[in-house]
Amino acid sequence: MLEAVNISMDSLNLVTLAPMLTVIVGALSILIIDLLKSNQHKSLYVMISVLFLLLDLGSLINFVDFFGTNGTMLGFFDVMLVDGLAILSQLIIVGASILFIPLSLTSKRFHEYNYPEYYALFLFMIAGFQFMVATDNLILIFVGLETASLALYALIAMHNRAKSFEAAVKYFTMGALAAGFFSFGSMIFYALTGSVEINQIASVLAADGYSNIGYVLVAVIFLLASIGFKLSLVPFHSWTPDVYEGSSAALAGYMSIVPKIAAFIVAMRMFEFLIHSGVVWLEVILYGAVILTMTAANIWALVQKDVKRMLAYSSISHAGFAMAAIMIGTTQANSALFMYWILFVFTNLGAFSMLWVNRQKTLLPGQSSDHPYEKFSGMIKTMPVAAVMMALFMLSLAGVPPFGIFWGKLYLIGSAVSAGYTVLALIMALNSAIAGYYYLKLIVYMFMKEPAQETESGFYMMNASLSLKSIIGFTAFATIFSVVLVNPLMEFITAMVYNSGY
Repeated sequence: MLEAVNISMDSLNLVTLAPMLTVIVGALSILIIDLLKSNQHKSLYVMISVLFLLLDLGSLINFVDFFGTNGTMLGFFDVMLVDGLAILSQLIIVGASILFIPLSLTSKRFHEYNYPEYYALFLFMIAGFQFMVATDNLILIFVGLETASLALYALIAMHNRAKSFEAAVKYFTMGALAAGFFSFGSMIFYALTGSVEINQIASVLAADGYSNIGYVLVAVIFLLASIGFKLSLVPFHSWTPDVYEGSSAALAGYMSIVPKIAAFIVAMRMFEFLIHSGVVWLEVILYGAVILTMTAANIWALVQKDVKRMLAYSSISHAGFAMAAIMIGTTQANSALFMYWILFVFTNLGAFSMLWVNRQKTLLPGQSSDHPYEKFSGMIKTMPVAAVMMALFMLSLAGVPPFGIFWGKLYLIGSAVSAGYTVLALIMALNSAIAGYYYLKLIVYMFMKEPAQETESGFYMMNASLSLKSIIGFTAFATIFSVVLVNPLMEFITAMVYNSGY
């Protein structure tokens, strides 16, 4: 006869679900408000979204205080895992989301921002990403991945242009393939170890002496392919420029940041225990993927004629750059990855926001895409402040000191040298030099060419509202004065990463 098992609420530790439940409640609140009284102004939904994101951020800050004194926390049948990696990555996810959502308050009436469903889907997507990073359970990672991905497909399609539908379908197709790969890899690990928890999988494989190394290789290849799609690593990158081009510039900037930090955390939890166990072939595969992604993406970016596609290939290269930290696998490298990505948040979101504020609904005569280089010709004469801001973001992306990303690259290359990867460090430095060419190309168009056609000064800031100008100003400020934040930020990151056990 089966005995009833009493489970106390305290043992479930439901506080670990607080950040995700906060944004889910926010999404449901938006849908309920729309049901009760439809046709509300979009500013209401923006305010509700920001409010619940701030509540989410507050719950994460409480976790920071708890983590400093108590360490790792498990919850909800030990499925939820709150450690340094989970807290840091969620802070990046929520922080970037708070910067992104006000970008919908453009002065022009773009189609998708008038739907309350847009904001509800956005909050559901954030919850999915948070579930991905706050667990080492492969099933919950998969649930979070699919929750976020399905919402993101819809957000892309809601831009309501021919290229947007094409982008959503391409992303959906590639995402479905990646989901299949992830499921198959997880299934093999479960068959080998009898567990879907990454820490338990690591323990069982180590105790067994990796006797089934062939099956482990197959499982890792499937998981690496799945994560490679999400990180847009070469050769799994083909969807990226088309999807970014079909999305709004603001959403493309967001996609280059938040989904990737979630994928980085999954990769960190999954692959680093294998690297630390001396599985040499995985290190070789990751080494090749990192170099190929950095180099090939930079070469493709050199020949682009559209600034948004150039930034898409640029984000692929930056993902390869950051992936080097996971391949190196040291605490210093992991800390450098977080530093790099935090600085990348401000710079890349600022760059894409600058594209968003000069986006027009219909293409001008002779304009083949939304953001050709020629559109920015002579921008210093027609809109000098906007030209200087865009140049600032380009210099930071290129890694020019003392701007933001320079410090991230410095820490990453330093971690490679410290771990003995001198050749990799040289390749990373060389790729930074190559990338400088296509970033400077846009600056040349803005500062050294004549305007391609007579345009009014307001043309370049046609969607600029106070909220957009404030966000761009904040990202520019963070990019310029990042040198002041680097040391305290690095101390905080290192403490969180070191105590998480990765």
